[in-house]
Amino acid sequence: MLRRLTLISAKQLTRSQSTSTQGAKEKWDLYAGILVERLPVISKTLNPLERQFQDLLSQVEYENSLKSDFELKHERDLLQKELIKQGKVQVDLDDSVAKQTAQDLKDAYKEELKKFQVAPRTTPDDADNKLTSTDRCLEDTLYLVVKQKLGEQEHFVLPQGLHKDGESMRQTAERVLIERCGKDLQVLFYGNAPVGFHKYKYPSKQRSESVGAKIFFYRASLRAGNVNVEQQAVPYEWLPKETLNNKINNAKYAESINKFLI
Repeated sequence: MLRRLTLISAKQLTRSQSTSTQGAKEKWDLYAGILVERLPVISKTLNPLERQFQDLLSQVEYENSLKSDFELKHERDLLQKELIKQGKVQVDLDDSVAKQTAQDLKDAYKEELKKFQVAPRTTPDDADNKLTSTDRCLEDTLYLVVKQKLGEQEHFVLPQGLHKDGESMRQTAERVLIERCGKDLQVLFYGNAPVGFHKYKYPSKQRSESVGAKIFFYRASLRAGNVNVEQQAVPYEWLPKETLNNKINNAKYAESINKFLI
């Protein structure tokens, strides 16, 4: 019995040492990825329930509100007009002609309102389905994806690149974004800490130096410009969340980035 326990312990120790040695030899490539988002330009269109609730709130606010200066002026004008009809107030004709009443202002406001045109909620780029434009899907947040070669194939992913010695991961993210998307793309990084993480192993034939890649994602907000790389045409698209999930053909990668999408 004792001999059997000794053999089992020896096997477990050998297996543990083998696992530790294998883990110590594993090397991972570090990558920085950037989630560049163009935030909504206009508010969301209200659904019927939200519209009904908004109308209710507006009605309650109107009923509980005090009269504005314009309404008080209008009431004074009506009272003065009635007193003039009754002959209780003497009127200076020159003064009455020069005076602008609240009703005059109201008529002027109505004429100005007729000239006002509400801007459309869609743009020509929406009609053309121009996926490289940020002037579309104004109600939604758009995310930038670029086509990069990963292994032997090209995939649409968030811009990403390999970390270099001496750089912080934030500095890597800034450098990679310029290299992949050009200097015209102006963004604001939200912080020095990554917002997401993803890792994957290389195919067995490609594990000569590293077993896989670990990607640390940083979030950045678009301020101006667009992708512009002079040396080569980089396929890219700006996509809302629903379309983004369909564009990315790696389920585990999509699951990782969905954890920090808004």
